[in-house]
Amino acid sequence: MQASRRQALKLFSSIPLLPLGGASAASVLMTACGGDSDTTTVTPPATVSFESASFSGMAAPGIADPYAMGTTSVGSALNVKLSDGTTQSFKLAYKPFFITGDYVPDGKGGYNLSGGYVDINNKPILDTSVPGLERQFFSDCADGTSLINLDKATVAGIKGKAVFAVVQFEYTTNNQAGQSMYGQLPSPIAVLTLDQDQATGKLTLVKYHNVDTSPAHMLWITCGASMSPWNTHLSSEEYEPDAFTAATDSQFKGFSKNVFGDETKANPYHYGHLPEVTVNPDGTGSIKKHYCLGRISHELIQVMPDNRTALMGDDATNSGLFVFVADKEKDLSSGSLYVAKVGTGFSIDPAAAGAALTWIKLGSATSAEIEKLADTLKPNDIMTVVSKDPADASFTKIYNGGKVEWIKIKPGMEKAAAFLETHRYASFVGASMVFTKMEGTTVNAKDKIAYSALQNIVASMVKGDKANNPNDSVALEKALKAGGVMAHTLAGGQKDLGGAAINSEWVPVKTKALIVGEDIAKDALGNTANVDKIANPDNLKFSEKLRTLFIGEDSSQHVNNFVWAYNIDTKVLSRLISMPAGAEATGLVVADDVNGWTYIMSNFQHAGDWISTMDAAAKALVNPIVNSNYKNKFGCAVGYLTAEASSMKLSKV
Repeated sequence: MQASRRQALKLFSSIPLLPLGGASAASVLMTACGGDSDTTTVTPPATVSFESASFSGMAAPGIADPYAMGTTSVGSALNVKLSDGTTQSFKLAYKPFFITGDYVPDGKGGYNLSGGYVDINNKPILDTSVPGLERQFFSDCADGTSLINLDKATVAGIKGKAVFAVVQFEYTTNNQAGQSMYGQLPSPIAVLTLDQDQATGKLTLVKYHNVDTSPAHMLWITCGASMSPWNTHLSSEEYEPDAFTAATDSQFKGFSKNVFGDETKANPYHYGHLPEVTVNPDGTGSIKKHYCLGRISHELIQVMPDNRTALMGDDATNSGLFVFVADKEKDLSSGSLYVAKVGTGFSIDPAAAGAALTWIKLGSATSAEIEKLADTLKPNDIMTVVSKDPADASFTKIYNGGKVEWIKIKPGMEKAAAFLETHRYASFVGASMVFTKMEGTTVNAKDKIAYSALQNIVASMVKGDKANNPNDSVALEKALKAGGVMAHTLAGGQKDLGGAAINSEWVPVKTKALIVGEDIAKDALGNTANVDKIANPDNLKFSEKLRTLFIGEDSSQHVNNFVWAYNIDTKVLSRLISMPAGAEATGLVVADDVNGWTYIMSNFQHAGDWISTMDAAAKALVNPIVNSNYKNKFGCAVGYLTAEASSMKLSKV
């Protein structure tokens, strides 16, 4: 049987093709079939289908190539194995949409400042720290990203198909005078309208829209993010401000001043929650904040395939593993909040069996009722907190934020404590508040395994440390600064420790180590963790079709942070991309199928924020490269991995 090139191409099914920058996907796939025109007759590959994929990793950049150390460096490839035994290989590259501080199209004939900050009235917040150089603040810390596809888009100027990326900006590191601005500006969120070329999968920015976050009281330190199964962007508010000290905290007062023009006006109980962004067909977006998922150090949430169960990262010392079960599918505005208690056998040895997880119910609530409590209550209305043993049996000793406290809940304030003072209340009721910087979460739905990143395994996890609760079962003999990734087995039919059924089939019931880093003595470049293993994992995303866990680093132990691909079947770890020295890998997205194309997206933040052990000679070589490429360290990149031959498809061609 003979067929045209176009007909033969349609017979390939489920073949991964990345959005690449050169030839079309068709020309790559048809190379083995012969011919490069639609009239060429070829033997149709009727039985050929996608079988598996793997990555060829790259070496870590070194001082011999300072440019590779100072920019996004890619030397990896995606290798696709087909059922007939043949392979396709895609050499990867990195393409940014913009460097923050660039002026980008607003879709209306004008321009917006990418990563730019505005106040509660949507007026630009100006950096006036250096006279004569006044300008609008813009972020050097792009973070959580979602890639969203809507059925009907109405944005003008689209030649292919419209795809939307929601990008949030965590903070800005310094003002122009070099003074820290961490946490003192309200985090912006933007909707990017991208024009997707249907021949190559290439994405081109055509519109940048700032989401009005004033209905959510603006946003506090947005970090990791994920896309919900119902196509919305689930944001985060990290390191919730301590309500008991906010009135005297210079960071929170600075935030309040920049948002409201008054350093006393911001309410700490409005921050530390879960914002959700809905994208509109015209490339705009709206936001609402959910107050019923616990006020914790929200990092990266993962909603399970049931559209109701959410596993949450908690990026703190004395953090916990939290699960929220919504009352209704695709609606996080009401539900029940649970926190884990870890059984015996907890280990960070991947060969160990792991430890059982049981669950304490903290309460059930609606977002509206908790927001009302946040509006009206002061911290001392909810509980009394003291830092020294009061020698009073009515107080309970807890572990919070790396220290010991004693608390007493006010009568009738259990619900307010559970949802507004969640860390303290979880420790109060006996949860395992022992983890350190539990960051990204993701799920392998086929195997019913969830993954959580522990950026560091230190302090509250280590026996004898002042932050470690000696009555808990997590008490490691030795710290592992390089951290690791935990795997949680998911199951249904569970009851909480009060005996009530948990209405979910996606509850973590066991946790064990999947992959960990390795601390080392400082090497010649300044790395203090093995450069060929993960260090300080942060962002996590899982690809069902590639059977691969993607890991982005936020490391103070690697001179350059990396994005890794870990195949959970073959156990092969491959380095995909190196970020500029000092920069954190953020905004990780893995989208198996967006109009047929597969995307791996990654941003970075704070380039040139060198680790303290970095070799001085290397720093001297790399510093001018970072400065020239990223606006003297004020800029960061928002972009994605492409291939040099074509884009990548994991669905039917």
